[in-house]
Amino acid sequence: MARIKQVGVGRKTTGTIDGVNYYVRNGETFARAAPNMPASVYNTPEARLRQAIFKMIQQHTKFHLRTIKQTISSKGNVSSSNRYISLNYKAFAAALADLAELYCAGEPVTLDDIEAAISAYAAEHPTSIKIAAKSGYQEVYLTGEWPDTITLNANAGDSTFIIIVNEHGEQTTINADGTITTGTNTGNDSSSGNNGSNGSNTGGTNTGGNSGSGDNTGGNSGGGGSDMN
Repeated sequence: MARIKQVGVGRKTTGTIDGVNYYVRNGETFARAAPNMPASVYNTPEARLRQAIFKMIQQHTKFHLRTIKQTISSKGNVSSSNRYISLNYKAFAAALADLAELYCAGEPVTLDDIEAAISAYAAEHPTSIKIAAKSGYQEVYLTGEWPDTITLNANAGDSTFIIIVNEHGEQTTINADGTITTGTNTGNDSSSGNNGSNGSNTGGTNTGGNSGSGDNTGGNSGGGGSDMN
């Protein structure tokens, strides 16, 4: 994959030209080779299983997206959500293999089923699924169902962040001197990042959103029970 600074047909180029796919992310144009595999390759039983697994991983990631954006650092051109999938893909594939078989056989698979399968796998393999990999902080693993809070301890010093899971970005910081700072982000999410600038958290409410071009691909999906069919 390459980032495009200038192309002859326009900086916001999208589509396929001479075997190269162009697409825009956060206002920048990227290019990658177009797939040249025959369609039959994607219709094998193995390929359908992989597609089913990836579809379920995407549903799981979307459901926890608001939290993932706080606990997983983006890396280069890789967004927080894509990095979360990359870090945990092998474990997800193992956890969801049985559900993928059912889905490919025409059985309904719900978000509740997906979450239960991942939670059960995490309970048996407590160091296999990372739910926090934030720069400067210790990694955190899923050990069962997703917790109500995720505590991030700094690699150096006494700084601690407590992430309130799925609560619109509410965050509590326990400072080195023992004081506590809390705030709720009330800024609006957009597809290119959170609008607004950071307000100061002093025990009240942050009325600005986080600036920057984040990896927002949508908020949390609705509650469990949504059908993949």
